[in-house]
Amino acid sequence: MAKRITVPARAGSNEPPKIIVRKIVGDGDHGHHGGAWKVAYADFVTAMMAFFLLMWLLGATTEKQRKSIADYFSPTLVETKRESAGSNGLLGGSSLMDKDAYPFKAAQTGTRALTVPLDARGGPEAGQGSKLRSEDVQNFKRVAARLQQQLMTDPGLKKVAKHVRFTPTRDGLRIDLIDDADYSMFALGTTVLNADAGRLIDAVAKLIVTMPNQVSIRGHTDSLGYGDPRVMNNWMLSSGRAEATRRRLAVGGVTENRFERIEGVADRDPFIEKDPLDPRNRRVSITMLYRGVRG
Repeated sequence: MAKRITVPARAGSNEPPKIIVRKIVGDGDHGHHGGAWKVAYADFVTAMMAFFLLMWLLGATTEKQRKSIADYFSPTLVETKRESAGSNGLLGGSSLMDKDAYPFKAAQTGTRALTVPLDARGGPEAGQGSKLRSEDVQNFKRVAARLQQQLMTDPGLKKVAKHVRFTPTRDGLRIDLIDDADYSMFALGTTVLNADAGRLIDAVAKLIVTMPNQVSIRGHTDSLGYGDPRVMNNWMLSSGRAEATRRRLAVGGVTENRFERIEGVADRDPFIEKDPLDPRNRRVSITMLYRGVRG
């Protein structure tokens, strides 16, 4: 842009007036100074909005909800799988020596228990192990059917039939003997089996004797406490009831080498999670393990 300025000649001089041309670069004195500040201001406002949104979420959600939100953006299961054995190698999660990125050395960490479904087939366990597992599944179904039939037809067992539950698990077939408000397998606060519960365990023992599988027993209680937990507590009670069940199975013919694990977990694994005091939390779980499984 150019600006012309005319300077008149001196008085009495014959010189023509001088013309000065002034060049102005850009918009001159009347133009604006650019919009970079607007971009910075917009970034600042966006950051403040995100900050206040974060503050609102922290104040309006529970710990469990915040954990779910965090897992949505960084799923823990996916992260664990990605960081398992072989994930840093050339094949990115696999290994030429280790199928499915699971550990084959003590220094590695694997996620088989997290990622393999209950009814999974194939893989490194195929062959004889898979055949044994299939046989066990069929045998467990027959055992459950036979016991259920006996519960329905035997007058001495019919009254406790509703207290028996069968649950297929990753480890084997679990038989739960469950109390309720009107019935208890053991005398209150003791490890003494009542007559009906004893006959029920005898019936279970007759079926276990015919099977080659190992047996695991776990005792459970409700959360009702004792006056002095140093003298007696739910850990002692649940363990004692598991041991009483083992002894009754042994009397029924189950040999000592068949027992894989006997344990009590007190009220730490409730059957009714919403009510730790519910009498149905009092139970004994007898599990016939798949062959090859350590209970």
